[in-house]
Amino acid sequence: MRLGALLDTPDLGLRLLVGAGARDREFGRVFQATLKDPTRYLDGGEIVLCGLRWLPGPDDADEFVAKLAAAEVAALGAGTAEVGGPVPDYLVAACERAGLPLFEVPISVSFATVAERVILGLAAERSAPARDSHRRLVAAVTSGRGLSALVEAGAEELGTGCVVLSATGRPLAGGPEIPAARRTALARRFLRAERLPCQDGPVTLLGAAGRSGHRVASWFLVVDGDPSGWSAELAQELAALIGLERSRLEEARLIENRAAEPLLRLALSDDAAPGELGSRLAASGFAPQDPVSTLAAEVRGGGPGLAQVLVEELLAAAGAPVLVATVGSETFGLFPAPYDAEALREAVHTIEPALGSARLALGLSRAPDAAGLRSGVQEARHARALAAMSPGRATVVSGDEVASHLLLLAAVPEELRRSFGEKVLGPVLAYDAAHGSELMTTLKAFLEHSGSWTQTSAALHLHVNTLRYRITRIGELTGRDLGRFADRVDLYLAGCFTRNWGWS
Repeated sequence: MRLGALLDTPDLGLRLLVGAGARDREFGRVFQATLKDPTRYLDGGEIVLCGLRWLPGPDDADEFVAKLAAAEVAALGAGTAEVGGPVPDYLVAACERAGLPLFEVPISVSFATVAERVILGLAAERSAPARDSHRRLVAAVTSGRGLSALVEAGAEELGTGCVVLSATGRPLAGGPEIPAARRTALARRFLRAERLPCQDGPVTLLGAAGRSGHRVASWFLVVDGDPSGWSAELAQELAALIGLERSRLEEARLIENRAAEPLLRLALSDDAAPGELGSRLAASGFAPQDPVSTLAAEVRGGGPGLAQVLVEELLAAAGAPVLVATVGSETFGLFPAPYDAEALREAVHTIEPALGSARLALGLSRAPDAAGLRSGVQEARHARALAAMSPGRATVVSGDEVASHLLLLAAVPEELRRSFGEKVLGPVLAYDAAHGSELMTTLKAFLEHSGSWTQTSAALHLHVNTLRYRITRIGELTGRDLGRFADRVDLYLAGCFTRNWGWS
């Protein structure tokens, strides 16, 4: 399809800002970018659509545009919905310097609508048999029977089995049924793949990206059998239409989630009235007298909005209603209790490859009813802070799995925790590093055994005199007397704040 044909599509209102001589450029697909470096997902010759929220300045724009130009994309479409104004001059200048065509997507047009028009335009350029197959697939979409009807029609056109899975391996439509372990393996293969489509044994995986464009928020199509036995072009078109179905659901969810942010802001405020929380929950489909679970999430690194995308995907199987919103820098999900913490951990383990260098921390809590929602949200926040203190790229902590003092400590600002830990135990760490000793290990065991010389020496396989020497040395280094309860509490808390020193 030519870039000029897309720009001239009625009702889209696309405006070319850079590249007046590039209208004859051809492209074969649309990619929605939510990463600062999406090039691993690009083959060249794509139209890339992106919002402007995470290109706030010239340096960000220059880096992003340079990477797109190096990947030889056909053009960049900048959406203005997130900024509420025109495309900034610095992005226009960056595209001019890189020779990358740039067009503006107006605030009234969604990326899903642009992608849909591209699919229709590409289909119109195909052969008569291909157009007939396309019409039958579109008829399945417009029949009102949803994703299942589309996948069923696609399987019939391709002449083989087709299954749609989420990024966590959750089955969504199609058949034959795939065992749970195999679905998880396919999801991890999908998330790790450098390029799509890709093969995994006897099946082919094709991405079906939604409006966010992030792979972890995408569905994917599993097509059975040797690719030479079915039309790759038709399979790509089926995957694109499945992506449109995903985008429509996401847009509907955006409407449903409009009530989530004010509800969570109220729950986080000091003057939240239980009656008002109950009425707001009821308006969102929750029964005020029923238990409510809260998931609090933090993502360090990754693109903007990734935390909300992850929470929506992880809670998709929790059952309706689900409310997800970002308040400040924190993302929360509200959903009916009870929750299955182990199932959530399995889902997190599945999507972990998609995090890259980002770190995900999740905290879970359960409130008995609307009146307890505020304390439940706070507990989820503290559990999330505790998860962020733990090692690993993705960690889930449930409020009912940890001691109450640890939840309390998680509420202490990170800078203060670090400062206290270094002040109290810094000399011990330095001594161990200089002498190759094991004072930290000894201190940990001593406190875990409530200061018992006999139990500690047995656990460490040390003579009691050696243990007494080490404890005396720790006291000299820290200025604490381990015979005093208050000093032992100081050392224990410092240990909790210095997880990188081997404390648990």
